[in-house]
Amino acid sequence: MKHGFKYLLTGVLFGIVFVKAEIISWYRIQEMFRFQSFHMFGVIGAAVLTAMLSLWVIRKFRVRTIDGEPIQFPAKKFNKGQIYGGLLFGLGWALTGACPGPLFAQIGTGVTVITVTLLSAIAGTWLYGRFRERLPH
Repeated sequence: MKHGFKYLLTGVLFGIVFVKAEIISWYRIQEMFRFQSFHMFGVIGAAVLTAMLSLWVIRKFRVRTIDGEPIQFPAKKFNKGQIYGGLLFGLGWALTGACPGPLFAQIGTGVTVITVTLLSAIAGTWLYGRFRERLPH
């Protein structure tokens, strides 16, 4: 629980940013999937650029974790299961108007019907863990 408050504060601030930037808006998400607005594409593009810059800074300056441990990036291998997973993820996102990050912000703003999506995400994660060895890779 050493860093619990920091994580809670970061999560709350992240949620506020999600709400203010309209990232949790079902309508904004639908606009994106219908190619009717650049808003979400701009947000996602900014997030990708921020991640790229952050990774460069971490590697260049050998940034360490909050506990002083070195940050490592293990090599990842592509497999066709990532295509299936991405398609399922995108379909779920388009149908529900929510992905894992904004789920909690949506519930926090009173959109309690998203609890069904949260429970479905938990069930999907459990199913993946249960059948992982039998899935294509």
